[in-house]
Parts: sequence; C-alpha cells; structure tokens
Amino acid sequence: MSETSPAPHRLRRVLLAGLLVAAAGAGGLYYITTLHHVSTDDATVDADIVTIMPKVAGYVAALHVDDNEVVQQGQALLEIDPRDYALAVDAARAALGSAESRAAEARAQVQAAAADVAQDQADVTSAEASSALASDILGRRLRLTELSISAENKDTARANEATARASLASARLKVVASQARQALAEAQTRTADAGIVQAKVALDQALLDLSYTKIVAPVAGTVANRNVVVGNFAQPGQLLMSIVPLRVYAVANFKETQLARIRPGAQARIRIDALHGATMNAHVDSIQRGSGSLFALLPPENATGNFVKVVQRLPVKLLFDEPPERMKQLAPGMSVVVTVDTGSL
Repeated sequence: MSETSPAPHRLRRVLLAGLLVAAAGAGGLYYITTLHHVSTDDATVDADIVTIMPKVAGYVAALHVDDNEVVQQGQALLEIDPRDYALAVDAARAALGSAESRAAEARAQVQAAAADVAQDQADVTSAEASSALASDILGRRLRLTELSISAENKDTARANEATARASLASARLKVVASQARQALAEAQTRTADAGIVQAKVALDQALLDLSYTKIVAPVAGTVANRNVVVGNFAQPGQLLMSIVPLRVYAVANFKETQLARIRPGAQARIRIDALHGATMNAHVDSIQRGSGSLFALLPPENATGNFVKVVQRLPVKLLFDEPPERMKQLAPGMSVVVTVDTGSL
C-alpha cells in the first residue's frame, strides 16, 4: 500500500483554522458593531409637504407653474378670475360711502337738536321771569283795598299770572321734547357709526377675498401632484397642487426594543436605496411619544378578544447633516436604511 502524503491534511487544517479565525473575527466585529449600533430598513425620506388650496371659488384664469418646477417663497402659482371679487370691493366701497353720509346727517341732526334744546331752555328762563313778575304784580294788587284799585285790575293781574304760568309750563314741555329729539338724534348717530364700522369690515373682507384670487407659494420647494389647469373651476378646500419643500428628513420606525439606546443628538448613517446605496450623515432629532399603531385609523384594542403580543415600532425623526446641493437628490417617499450610532453621545 502506498503511503498518504501529509501535505493535503496540513493544508486542510490550515484552511479550517483560517476559516475559524475569520468567522471569529467577523463574529467579533458584528458583535462590536451591534453593541453600539441599531439599524432598521423600515424607514423613508419625508418632508413637511404643503398643500395648495384656494380660499375663494372661481375659474382658474392663469397658471404660472408646471409639474416638478422649482418655486421660491412668494412666487405666483395661479390666479382665479378676480372680476366678481373686484365688483364686490366696489360695492363695499359704495356701501361705506353711504354709511358715512348717514353718519354725517345724524351728527347734523344732533347739532340742530342741541341748538333747539338751548333755545327752549332760554325760553324757560324767560317764562320763569315773566311768571315771577306776574305773580309779584298779582300779590301787590291783592294787598290793596278796593278803594285803591278796581276789581277789574285785580282780575287782569290774575289773568296775566295764569298766562305766565301756562307759558312757563309750555316752555318746559318744549325743553323735554327737544331733549328727546336730541337723544333720538344721538342714538341715530351711534347707529350710523356702527354702520360705518360694519361697512369697513365688509370692505376689508372684500379686499381680502380679492387678494385670495392670487395664490402664491408659501414656502420654497418643488411643485408636485398638480391637479389644475386653466379653465378649471376651483372651490375652497380643493387640492390644486402640493409644494415639496427643499428641506427633507428621514423617519425610521425602530422597534421598541431598540429605543432604549437611541437618544436625540445621536449620529446616524442613512443609506439611500435610490442612490445605489449611497450613504448620508444625519442625527437623531426626536422620538415620537406613541407607537405608529396608536395613531392608526383603527387602533388595536387589546382589551378584547385573544391577545397576541406584537413588538411595536415608534417613529424616530432624523435630520440630514448634508449640504443643500446633495439634499436635492432626495425625495419624500424614498426607501432608506438607517443606522444609529448609540455610542456617539
């Protein structure tokens, strides 16, 4: 029998030992990596997307942007036919002018009534003097004997005194009437002033509605989900388009068992699937206080039926630490893989 060479056996042992060392090294590296890192692929790019909806109804007269166009804050997006709202402004201005005229007329009536009150009060003063004089004359004549003054003179004095008292009473009634007219005129003035305020509010509302016919971009970003063309009839609350802001962030849904080591401020690496696995630097901004299932349309009710424990996930918001030029490559909805360095704090 031929003797087997020991070389192959030694080679196999060396290879096996090398594999064991490599496996141990890989295992050690994986352990060290996982000791200070938590990762999830349940993550996406997100943004605070702004929906554009009109506040007034009308036909779209002009559209100034197209799909996927970059817009700046305050840039005109579209215009609704303003003619109806311009007419409403004209009508409101006319109503304000009419209210101001009524107020001016009411103030003039107040001044006239005040003059009447002053005149009537002067008449009362004169009547009081005449009545006092007539009473004095009557008293002196009544004290005279029949030989000194005739009965006819006494009767005349009595008549004059009665007439003076009647004139005084009439003058006082005229004062009451003129004061009532003055109070009515003042009330009409207050009503007219309130009408001015109401007309000014109506004018402000009409001007505001007219301004709403021109819709501008509230933030800088990119036009997306455009659902309007020139000639469409737009109604308040109707979705016309969306503006995707330039600033985006990532939302990673970590398991609740991973959250114990995640803290705001921790450094992270985000791998972007759409960019062939390119990575970007980021940091943890905040952790939502509540699982995703809790805010679902139909949240689970664990108090009824059979209960099966399921590991919950909580959204973690991460902000990118990259220059704006590189951020332009990201779009909300992109799938990413997030790895948080829990030892960075």
